[in-house]
Amino acid sequence: MKTYRITFWGLLFFLFWHALSAQDTFSIVAVDSTTGEVGSAGATCLDVNQEGVSAVIISDLLPGRGAIHTQSFWLAGNQIAARQRMESGESPSEILDWLQANDAGGNPQLRQYGIADLAANGEPRSDAFTGAECFDVKGQRVGRYYAIQGNILLTESVLDSMEARFLALPGEPLPVRLMAALQGANLPGADKRCLDEGVSSRSAFLRVARPGDSPLDPYLDLRVDSTALGVEPIDELQKQFDQWLITSAAHRPVEKSPLTVELFPNPTSSEYQLRASRRVRGEAVLWSAEGREVGRYPLRGRKLVLASPASPGLYWMVLYDEAGRILATRKLVVSP
Repeated sequence: MKTYRITFWGLLFFLFWHALSAQDTFSIVAVDSTTGEVGSAGATCLDVNQEGVSAVIISDLLPGRGAIHTQSFWLAGNQIAARQRMESGESPSEILDWLQANDAGGNPQLRQYGIADLAANGEPRSDAFTGAECFDVKGQRVGRYYAIQGNILLTESVLDSMEARFLALPGEPLPVRLMAALQGANLPGADKRCLDEGVSSRSAFLRVARPGDSPLDPYLDLRVDSTALGVEPIDELQKQFDQWLITSAAHRPVEKSPLTVELFPNPTSSEYQLRASRRVRGEAVLWSAEGREVGRYPLRGRKLVLASPASPGLYWMVLYDEAGRILATRKLVVSP
């Protein structure tokens, strides 16, 4: 898996000026403002055997900050620029305005984008853009925590079904909601190029990152890069996801843990405290929204008194036990 990731990012830069048509067909980006998780999922009727890359090429995660999808006549230049502008603190709407004015190929009306992030105060934001020259049927659905977009669809109801499935599971972990959204597009011809094959698409992916994850190594990274004729990639992805649920404890929502954690005052501008409901042996690690480790503190009880970071903005405090398992995640807002 590591070798594939290196190849993927090397290929992204190698193809800087090369367009991949209609990548992806339907997709979703979303954030969880409680856990700080960011995620994306999508599928298309193209696969690694046709284009040399699969549906996952559009997915870009910035742990602790947000998720970006750049699709329809995909250009690496646009994807790289979107990431850089998110790293600099721009909102999804600001990023989309810039991309339309500065398209790497000179024609923003061919492109489709979906972006969701967490602002400096921890509030979720999202936006999407669908160019007039994207292939029909095309459209988007945007909510506070998510953006869903698609082109070359059999019908716009594909987007409605994805949105309904995502919204039908309030309180569930973000990976579960993203997988449910993708199942909303599991019908023959969701990407209408695949209608004659009786499947929705040919490749699919699901990725979720926690604060502190490497952008190249999110804790959940499932991919179906190609499928045999007539095999449904969303079903194959579901099998991978079900196995992951069985073998991994990472999907468990921190809010359902018997351990409760408070950070106060929050927002803070100087000193703040961490208080846990019971004694903890492990460590607390503070991450910036850009995914940089700001501080690491041994925890051998229920309380820590800490100095706030010098730079205002959004941070994530992650508590680990001695085995390195995540016990809780809390956002910390540092005011000027």
